[in-house]
Amino acid sequence: MLNDEQGDALRAKINGETARMQWKALERFYAAGAVIAVSADLDLVEVAYRIASDDKEAVAQWMAGNKVARVSDAQASAWQEGDVALWTVVVKPWILVQQDKTH
Repeated sequence: MLNDEQGDALRAKINGETARMQWKALERFYAAGAVIAVSADLDLVEVAYRIASDDKEAVAQWMAGNKVARVSDAQASAWQEGDVALWTVVVKPWILVQQDKTH
């Protein structure tokens, strides 16, 4: 478990590594099964932090509620057709993606 200072530092690091990317740039990672979709109603940085800090309980709860899941074929196709830009952050071995709340 991380102490408060370590947790804050990790959150800041994750936040600094968050960027927008076109889906087309992520397709090869999707093909490798490494892309995880995060629901728009969750905080992408917080989800990445919980995964990075191995918070199995929170991640399992999100997965059970279908808030965090591997990108489906249907979603990948829709993003490809729409040439969508997504918020992304890497938490090895995963790339977490989140669509804007407005879509």
